[in-house]
Amino acid sequence: DKFKFSAIIDDLVTAGILYTVLQRFKDIDLDPYKRNADGSVLVLLGQPVENVSNLEMGYIYEELIRKFAEQANETAGEHFTPREVIRLMVNLLFIEDNEVLTKQGIVRTMYDSCCGTGGMLSVAERFLMELNPNAQLKVYGQELNPGNYALCKADMLIKGHGSENIYFGSSLRDDQMTNKVDYCISNPPFGVDWSKDYKDVMAESERGAAGRFGPGTPRKSDGSLLFLLHLLSKLKPIDEAGEGGGRLAIVLNGSPLFTGSAGSGESEIRKYIFENDLLEAIIALPTDMFYNTGIATYVWILSNKKNPMRKGKMALINGVELYQSMRKSLGSKRKELSDEHIQQITQMYGDMTASDTVKFFKNEDFGYSRITVERPLRLRFQVTEEQLEQLNNQSAWNNLLKSKKKDEEAKKAEIEKGQAVQNAVLASLKAMGDTVYTDRAKFLEALKKGIAKDVKVSGTVAKAVWSAIGVQDENAEPCKDSKGNIEPDTSLRDNENVPLTESIEDYMKREVLPHVPDAWVDDSKTVVGYEIPFTRHFYVYEPPRALELIEADLLALEKQIAGFTAEVLG
Repeated sequence: DKFKFSAIIDDLVTAGILYTVLQRFKDIDLDPYKRNADGSVLVLLGQPVENVSNLEMGYIYEELIRKFAEQANETAGEHFTPREVIRLMVNLLFIEDNEVLTKQGIVRTMYDSCCGTGGMLSVAERFLMELNPNAQLKVYGQELNPGNYALCKADMLIKGHGSENIYFGSSLRDDQMTNKVDYCISNPPFGVDWSKDYKDVMAESERGAAGRFGPGTPRKSDGSLLFLLHLLSKLKPIDEAGEGGGRLAIVLNGSPLFTGSAGSGESEIRKYIFENDLLEAIIALPTDMFYNTGIATYVWILSNKKNPMRKGKMALINGVELYQSMRKSLGSKRKELSDEHIQQITQMYGDMTASDTVKFFKNEDFGYSRITVERPLRLRFQVTEEQLEQLNNQSAWNNLLKSKKKDEEAKKAEIEKGQAVQNAVLASLKAMGDTVYTDRAKFLEALKKGIAKDVKVSGTVAKAVWSAIGVQDENAEPCKDSKGNIEPDTSLRDNENVPLTESIEDYMKREVLPHVPDAWVDDSKTVVGYEIPFTRHFYVYEPPRALELIEADLLALEKQIAGFTAEVLG
C-alpha cells in the first residue's frame, strides 16, 4: 500500500515498459539456492547451497536504493545519508565495545528514529557481521515518509529480518518504539518545523522526567534537539549492578550547538545533557557532504555509560579538512570521506589525545551564568512646561478623565472627580516654581503638601507624575521603594554571561564595577545556560598582508589597466 504498487504497475503498462523491466530481472539469477537439473535444491552435507543469500539480496537492494537516490540527487538528502558518513558514525558507536562485540553469540539492539530507507541500520549490521559473523544486531526503526517506510520494511524482509520492528509515523508525535536499546543512530531532518507535532510534544514535555521531552522544548522552527532527547530516552538504563546503558550517534547542523540563550528550551536541553554527563564528543564534518545541503554538519556522540576516562569531560574534533573532492558532484554533495579519513577521525576519537584538531573540555567549560546587572534609578525633578506636557503620555493620568460606568450620572461624577485630582496635582506642581529636587522622596513630599487632604491621589497616578517630571541624572540620589530598597533603572539594565568556572563576584569586580561602581547583580534573575562555540575553539588568527605587498599589487593592477586602456584607444 505504501509503495502504491498497483499504480506503479499501471504506469509501467501505460508506458509500455513493464515487460522490459521484468525481462531485466529475469536475466539475473536471484534464486536463493543453487539447483539441480530437475529444479530441486542442491544439498551438500545436509545443507542447501546458497546462490544469493537474504543478506546478499539485501545488499543488492540497498545498492539499487543508493543508485536511484544519487540519480535524483536534488532530493536524495531527504531519505539517503552518504554511506561514508554512516560508516564513520557506526565506527564511533562501536569503538568502545569492540571487545564485547567479538564474543560468541553476542546480541545487540539498535534504533533509528528517522530510519528513511534503513541505510544506517544496514551499514551497522554489515559492520557487526564483518567484525563478528556470529553476532546478531536486532534493528528497530520508525519513518514518517510512506515510500521510505515501505523501502525500509522491504529491505528488512529481504535480509531475513522481521518487518514488525519498522514502524510508520512521526517518532515525535506517535512514538511506537517501546523497547530500550544498546545503540541509537539517526540523521533527522535539519531545521524541521515541528508545529504539526506541537500539541503531542508539549503533552509529553509536561510529564517531566517520566516523558521524553522533560528537559525542555526548542523553538518550533527547529526540532533537531527533540530527536536527540527522543533517542536518549531509548537507551538502556544502567541497572543496580552497573550493567546496561547505551550509546547514540546523531547528525545535526550547527544550530543546536548555540541557538537559544540561557533559560531557553535549547539551552535547557544542552544543560540537561552536560549536567548528566551524557556528551562524549562532537565531530565537525566538512561542508558539502550531503546531497541536499552544503551547510556545516556535526556528529554528536552521547552515552549514559561513559568510559571512566571520559567521565566529566567531552571532546571537540575538527574534521572539516579531512575529505577528498568527488570527481562528479551529486546535488550539493561535492566532498566525501575516504576510508583513511574515517579511520583517522575514529582514531582521534579513540586515542583521547589533545592536538590542533582534538580538544578536550570539562562539562562546566560550556556553561555560563547569565546575570542581570542593575544600576540605581537616579532622577532629578524640576517642573517645566516641557515636563508637564509629558503627563499627557501617561496612561494613568489620562485615565482620570475616563469612566467605564454605564449610568450617565455616575459616569459624569467619576470624570469630575478625576478632573479635580488633575487640577490639584497641576496646581501643586506649578507652585514648586523652579525648585530642583535630586531626591524623589523629597519631590513627592512637596507634591503631597500642595494637595488638599480631601483629594486622594492613587499610587499609580503618583507614579505617572514622577515618571513624567523626572529626568535621569547620575548625580541625583538613588530612588528607593517603600521598604527602603534601591530601585533599578530598567533603561540601564544589562546582561552579562559569566563562565561557570569563574566567580560572579570576581567577574563583577574585574569587568563591571571599575566602570559603574554603583551596579549590583539581581540574583533572582540569574539563569544558568550552556552553549558550544565549536568554531571559536579552532579559530586560527591570520594576520593581514603587509601594506607594502598590498600597495605593490595595486600598482601592478594600475599598470595592467593602463595597458588595456592603451590597447583599446589604439
